[in-house]
Amino acid sequence: MENKDIAKAVIEAIGGRENVNSVAHCATRLRVMVKDEGKIDKDKVENLEKVQGAFFNSGQYQIIFGTGTVNKIYDEVVSLGLPTSSKEDMKAAAAQQGNWFQRSIRTFGDVFVPIIPAIVATGLFMGLRGLLGALGITLPEDLNVYSQILTDTAFIALPALVVWSTFRVFGGNPVIGIVLGLMLISGSLPNAWEVASGGDVTPKIFFGFIPVVGLQGSVLPAFIIGILGAKFEKALRKVVPDVLDLLLTPFVTLFVMSILGLFVIGPVFHVVENYILAATKALLALPFGLPGFLIGGVHQIIVVSGVHHIFNLLESQLISQTHANPFNAIITAAMTAQGAATVAVAVKTKNPKLKALAFPAALSAFLGITEPAIFGVNLRFRKPFFLSLIAGAIGGGLASILGLAGTGFGITIIPGSLLYLNGQLLQYFLMVAVSFALGFGLTYAFGYEDEPDEWQEEMTDTLLKTTVVGATAKHVIEKNEQKSEEAPLVRQDEVIKTPVAGEVVALSEVHDPVFSSGAMGQGLAIKPSQGVVYAPADAEVTIAFETGHAYGLKTANGAELLIHVGIDTVSMQGDGFELAVAQGDKVKAGDKLGSFDSEKIAQAGLDDTTMVIVTNTADYAEVEVLAQGAVAQSDAVLAVKA
Repeated sequence: MENKDIAKAVIEAIGGRENVNSVAHCATRLRVMVKDEGKIDKDKVENLEKVQGAFFNSGQYQIIFGTGTVNKIYDEVVSLGLPTSSKEDMKAAAAQQGNWFQRSIRTFGDVFVPIIPAIVATGLFMGLRGLLGALGITLPEDLNVYSQILTDTAFIALPALVVWSTFRVFGGNPVIGIVLGLMLISGSLPNAWEVASGGDVTPKIFFGFIPVVGLQGSVLPAFIIGILGAKFEKALRKVVPDVLDLLLTPFVTLFVMSILGLFVIGPVFHVVENYILAATKALLALPFGLPGFLIGGVHQIIVVSGVHHIFNLLESQLISQTHANPFNAIITAAMTAQGAATVAVAVKTKNPKLKALAFPAALSAFLGITEPAIFGVNLRFRKPFFLSLIAGAIGGGLASILGLAGTGFGITIIPGSLLYLNGQLLQYFLMVAVSFALGFGLTYAFGYEDEPDEWQEEMTDTLLKTTVVGATAKHVIEKNEQKSEEAPLVRQDEVIKTPVAGEVVALSEVHDPVFSSGAMGQGLAIKPSQGVVYAPADAEVTIAFETGHAYGLKTANGAELLIHVGIDTVSMQGDGFELAVAQGDKVKAGDKLGSFDSEKIAQAGLDDTTMVIVTNTADYAEVEVLAQGAVAQSDAVLAVKA
């Protein structure tokens, strides 16, 4: 199909021009603000040529075409009469994305995602230590002390990590945040765990009436202190003269927030946190596997709603206080069932396009990312999704009956097995096997009937057309043969440097299924600490959006890169962005491509996480992530291997 024909088909499938308020596009997606979602023929849209997927979010129907193609489709739909979005309209839409609850929960995710690797590593250490205990192996005293250091440090310092990350998310100085967090667990204060054990250690009474303990392992007080501290610091910077900023702002921030944190926020929210923890434990202690049935049945619905990051708070509390996380096993059951349902669809369908989509989506689910399976397959056919909820509920109930509890959080299914090395591995595999069998069996038997060979009809129709217009077909064949004789580009291994300085985030943790699913290709994301975008390699600029939020590059060795600053930042229409290059420019590694203002992005209610994607991943044997943690300009972050 020609792009104009695809554009016409898109307009027809979304309910016609009268169902469209406005249309816009970003680097990968056509974004349509629709009046009535019910008028969209989603199956028809997703089966159109060149469409890589589609989903509905916050009033926008987002159709994935990929870099380059989306520009051409956008031009065609606009030429056919669809109204474009004004700057004011798009900014208003961005500010209203999700309700206050959804935005709050997304903030939990922004705060906890960077902490998860440390918790995962600590959980694995705990699992290995438990395995040694289960095998009856007693460590020598010095190795035993070392193992305690490995397993306890992250949880003792958890408040400092949470305050640091919260300062980062809310625009404060992360270093001030981590110092403030360390004050909450100062060795001069009674240890919270020793006080809770009921021994001789008691809270320290300040000013004759305020009981204070260290906040070792606490999460909620640190989160509240981080929010207020970051906002207070930003407010100070607006009134403190620049010449005194370095001296006064950190001093006043730490002084005021340490008083509030230790004597007001800490004691009050520590009590609130204990009540939340007690309620969570009471829920998980319900008999007959009820907590697993309930949570396992609804967890993937919560994922679809986008508020699943609330579990980060609960899981981190459980891990820090009890070193056991029953949520992980229940969530694993729910995710296994989703992946199994997708496998059933892939096995049963005769549609090669659906098979090519479903098998990789299922693999992604078994590695802990279910969005591709949910949005790409199961929700599309509806029954697989709802039958997998039943399977997830039964698997979750079994997890509760077996008493499964991981030693960490953040990883599930295949990698999650490492959290159950403390004598629970066989039970864990049993739960996963039951969840898979139910998800696969229910979907294969009742959840999916192959579409009536539409793909075969399409192929037959194509062959008939080829027969009728034989001369044209011959011309196409000759052109293809001529093209095949041209020397193909020989791609070579190369290293991609970071385009922005900041903190590395796993692509799977990005709050946008188009990127987190890997649909656009493999790569990584970076939470920026500076607002400058640099060329990550010697390359030609293939795309330079006037809005300055995204860049397409093709390196000298053939890697095609997408640098996308922020999520949904196309809606800002260039406000806060500055473009320094144009399409067709040749750049060297380290050349400035443009800049952006993270504060303006935050004010628009958006996330400035920047994605670095190898869009032609399929042309390479492997795309390897080289960096973790903080990265500075010119640090190597990706290796593409031919």
